[in-house]
Amino acid sequence: MNSKLVQRQKISYRIGKTVVGTAVKPCLSIFRSNAEIYAQLIDDDNAVTIASASSRDKDIAAQKGTKIEKSKLVGSAIATKAIALGLSAVVFDRGGNLYHGRVKSVADGAREGGLQF
Repeated sequence: MNSKLVQRQKISYRIGKTVVGTAVKPCLSIFRSNAEIYAQLIDDDNAVTIASASSRDKDIAAQKGTKIEKSKLVGSAIATKAIALGLSAVVFDRGGNLYHGRVKSVADGAREGGLQF
């Protein structure tokens, strides 16, 4: 197997042991593929996805710009959905990815949207 993939999986498992979302403070989980980025608010206690946003959503996909700019829009979209549900604080799960580039951009967009980590 690819050593970079194995390393990312180990980081993801290590993060997953400590980062747990609840109904009051859900987990903001990030998945990054080569072309798209996805964000979910997850209640780990009940194993339920509360809200989600991605770069494939129609309003975000219609925007022109780089992947980093679209990632910031995904962060602000998930923040808007969370605040509409009455949530203001989340736990950030970067999913084994390094905290820079598109992952950092999602976090910045969510913070600007009003979420607190």
